[in-house]
Amino acid sequence: MSEKDGTTTLLLCALVGNFGAHRFYVGKTGSGVAMLLTLGGLGVWSLLDLIQIVRGQFTDATGNAIRLSKQDPPRDRQAA
Repeated sequence: MSEKDGTTTLLLCALVGNFGAHRFYVGKTGSGVAMLLTLGGLGVWSLLDLIQIVRGQFTDATGNAIRLSKQDPPRDRQAA
C-alpha cells in the first residue's frame, strides 16, 4: 500500500484533475505532464483516474495501490 493519502489524491483529481495534479502528487511526473498538455485527455483521462481512485485501483509511481482508507480491505465472507 502506498504512503500517499487516498483522500488527498481523490480531492486533487476531482478538483484539478484535468491539469494532472493528482499524478504529480503520486510521483507519476511523465503522465502528469501529458495530462497537463492535453487537459486530462479532454476530461476523459481524469474521469477514468477518478473511477480508479474510488475503486482502489489507482497506483503510485512505484506501483503501490492508493487506498481511500488505510485499513485492510474487507475480506470475502464465507457461507455459514
